[in-house]
Amino acid sequence: MPRPTREELQSFFRPRNIALVGASEKSAWSNMIFSRFAMYGHEGELFAVNRSGSSAHGLPGFTSIAEIPGRVDMAYIYVPAAAVADAVRQTAAAGIRNAVVLSSGFAEAGEAGAAMQAELAQVADEAGLIMLGPNSLGFANIADNCVCTSIPTRQPVRRGRLGIVSQSGAVANELGKFAHAQGIGLSFTGATGNEAQLGIADLVEYLVDDPGTGAIALYVEAINDPPRFAEAATRARLAKKPIVILKLGRSEISQAVGQAHTGSLVGDDKVFDAMCRRYGVIRASSVEELIITASLLEKVGPINPPRIGMASISGGACAMYADLAHIHGLDVSPWAAETQDKLRGILPGFAATLNPLDVTGVVVQDLTIWSRAIPALKEDPGMGLIVASTVVPVVDREVASMGGDLRAIAEGFRAANAQPVMMSMTLQDQSDLQREFLKEIGVEAILPGIEVGVKALANLQRWSENLIGDAPRTLDVTAEAARPTGEREVLSYLASKSAPVIPSRLVKTAEEAAEAAVAVGGNAVLKIASPDIAHKTEAGGVRLNVGGVEAGRVFEEIVQSAKAYKADARIEGVIVSPMREAGVELIVGVARDPEWGPVIVVGLGGIFTEALQDSQVRLLPVSTGDVEGMLKDLKGSKLLEGFRGAPPADLDKLADAI
Repeated sequence: MPRPTREELQSFFRPRNIALVGASEKSAWSNMIFSRFAMYGHEGELFAVNRSGSSAHGLPGFTSIAEIPGRVDMAYIYVPAAAVADAVRQTAAAGIRNAVVLSSGFAEAGEAGAAMQAELAQVADEAGLIMLGPNSLGFANIADNCVCTSIPTRQPVRRGRLGIVSQSGAVANELGKFAHAQGIGLSFTGATGNEAQLGIADLVEYLVDDPGTGAIALYVEAINDPPRFAEAATRARLAKKPIVILKLGRSEISQAVGQAHTGSLVGDDKVFDAMCRRYGVIRASSVEELIITASLLEKVGPINPPRIGMASISGGACAMYADLAHIHGLDVSPWAAETQDKLRGILPGFAATLNPLDVTGVVVQDLTIWSRAIPALKEDPGMGLIVASTVVPVVDREVASMGGDLRAIAEGFRAANAQPVMMSMTLQDQSDLQREFLKEIGVEAILPGIEVGVKALANLQRWSENLIGDAPRTLDVTAEAARPTGEREVLSYLASKSAPVIPSRLVKTAEEAAEAAVAVGGNAVLKIASPDIAHKTEAGGVRLNVGGVEAGRVFEEIVQSAKAYKADARIEGVIVSPMREAGVELIVGVARDPEWGPVIVVGLGGIFTEALQDSQVRLLPVSTGDVEGMLKDLKGSKLLEGFRGAPPADLDKLADAI
């Protein structure tokens, strides 16, 4: 299918007049779908289409879409799977170019269903029709009052600037319910289903352009159009519109479940992490983290400098915050010296001036501490955001008793001319009274609970750091060069590109081996050279600390051992290199991911490669700064810093070589 243009997507997601194909009051799905239009406040006309042409849900009935007088913008199709292709043909024949297909029984149902889905996509393509589905619960464009969905919403509809897209309709429902419970308003919610045509990338493309959407939250099992997603993510980054994603696939079981759910292949998880890092996409690990992070980023925007200061009335909350910050990578840099001097003049003498800051229980007697401390913290040159952690009322009767504290905190933020961000200790739903009170005092950003709050703040920090960096670069991979194959050829190729490599010589006789070993001036390493033997050690094809006198004998032993290991192996000879000892061994590799293209892997080498699997992955190209970050992110990075008396590695030269 040709990629829909941005203008076509704008039209697709703003339908007014909709034909319900399969409408029947005897169908639970049809009744459910019809109820959603009033629930969301859809503005437009609806028509019932069914085989008998009878009315349904109080709507005029027609036997085909072609009979409907006037303009129809969209067909919502929920007939049995076997009848969907014909319904799509009739839709296109009537001049309608947009359809959502709810019906299931396609790629998620096995080979026969996949064949039906391929046929359906071909029918839509040939007709020039844009289709969402099959197996899709549709979408609700809340910002524009345009609905074509069976996804429910709690009442009243909370309108806001968060757009939700999910490949699972049930998850889309839960994401919306959680957002509603936290007082977070939505601009859009949609479920893509099997993505025979439109997919996650297309909906992200639409929401990046949508002025009513300020942040995008995604639940994804697989991204079926990586180039388009990367393009949309790049535009979102330039627009400073955050994308937060909850993607399964970290375990083999979840990968299998994802394929069974929508028929999608899930892909390599470390490469996906690398993609997120490259394009500034924030990855969440739970529904709560996804929604709270996306809402926070939408309300606060990027912070500069990307560091966060926290103040609380509870020393216990400060301790929990510090521990969780350590776990999730949230920077808890200390306050500047001048800030600490100001705090000593505001807080009681026994108070510490740490970040996170415990304002102590004295604030109960003197609420002005908040209005004096928060401006002092806001002026700290090293902090881009200040967060106040306090006891936020979670039931109506607490609002009156705790209102004074919250008003004092809000006053502190106003005095600092800073957007108020508050964090409660536990994850609780908001009540209507609480929500109205917070609105009254001007507080929109509430982080519900220290655990999810710290995760969201760490995500805000990472997103802000990414925006400060250079725009994502891409690698031109259109020209295919001849690829070196054997080890010696690879090393020669790297050397020709100025990469430092250990000197080596390929020898084909015992005499040449002895000569080469003497030439290295000390002990040598001998390794079998064979494109058919991947694990040389297992084949007895590696010998260390070989002197010049014994090199000829060792050559013969290695060759015989390799032939015994694999009789039909091609033996090119033996590689002789000088012995290198007492260093930290790393592995560097390049691969081509089928979804995201060329990637580089850096990790601990030797036996640790498979035993510990301590590696970092990035999309190519990389800069020396990127590589330094990869090295620092290794679990074994301390080994490069000079562990237990060993000399530290020259990280600048190492990064440049990689």
